[in-house]
Amino acid sequence: MADAAVPSLPPGPDDADELAAERLRRVLGPVTVVRDTVLSGGFYNSARLLELADGRRLVLKTAPQASALALTHEQDLLRTEALFHRLAARAGAQVPTVLHHEPAGPGTPAEWLLLTYLDGATWDAARDRLTPADRAALRHRLGESVARIATVTGPVYGYPRSAAGLFGPDWPSAFTAMLHAVLADAIRFEVALPAPPELLAALPVRFGHRLTEVRRPALVHFDAWEGNIVLARAGNGPWHLSGLIDGERAFFGDPLAELVGLDPLGSAEDDPDLMAGYRSLVPDLTIDTGARVRLALYRVYLTLIMRVEVVPRAYDGELAAWRDAWSAERLTRQLAALDALEA
Repeated sequence: MADAAVPSLPPGPDDADELAAERLRRVLGPVTVVRDTVLSGGFYNSARLLELADGRRLVLKTAPQASALALTHEQDLLRTEALFHRLAARAGAQVPTVLHHEPAGPGTPAEWLLLTYLDGATWDAARDRLTPADRAALRHRLGESVARIATVTGPVYGYPRSAAGLFGPDWPSAFTAMLHAVLADAIRFEVALPAPPELLAALPVRFGHRLTEVRRPALVHFDAWEGNIVLARAGNGPWHLSGLIDGERAFFGDPLAELVGLDPLGSAEDDPDLMAGYRSLVPDLTIDTGARVRLALYRVYLTLIMRVEVVPRAYDGELAAWRDAWSAERLTRQLAALDALEA
């Protein structure tokens, strides 16, 4: 993952190679790295593909240093990723295996995580090679996978990192803390919002009766868009879902929030293949008025994150302009949807 948010100079290639080798030795004993490749495509943590002489392929992820600019919820993200992968694997989902997690501390300026590598290509990279039949089958399988992940029940609602303080004994209190945190980030980073902040801050109270409909803190990946879904195939055979990666944004809450993370730009609940896969495990899932209210609230939350993170990520040019225009339109549309649903 690209760590554009880190203000200090990164280590040189030789230093990074030696650091990766030292970390491998600590976890695996004497091993030989025959190829070390920087992985691109992410937006926060850095990642390296390490290919060993014995044929194993591993991913070493490293967080930005503590001095890096970040949103409030972006604390100990690799700890969250390790937790997500372990819990999701126990539920039967296909995810990388966690080999080691090291928190930041004396001698370790940034936390790091060692994982197995999922062979294949991300969905967005393979998109042009998928037929309509491939896509339908894969979306069905994806629906099954996220439904299986949602069977995991957490100990608390919200983010599983005590440092951020974004959790609570129930979903309304946790979601309120999460939403208010990103609004505070907007003030901290001087990001103009396309709606009055007080109106946005009041949404959890205004629709609290809908948030209380969530009675179990389900595990939610919340970032399972096509760039974090790995597909694979044997030769010219059918594509299959190799697994989900990058579970660093996970939290415990409403399982419906997963539908927002799956399709940040659209509405996954309107995808018949995905929902058929989900309902194959959860046949009683209903997208009623309460569900649509909550989906709109989670879209407001994710849109705010995507708008505010432009500053700490130092995006500029076309990407920053697109984020600004898209997030303004998306937020306005979700607020209008909430007004209509309330009426």
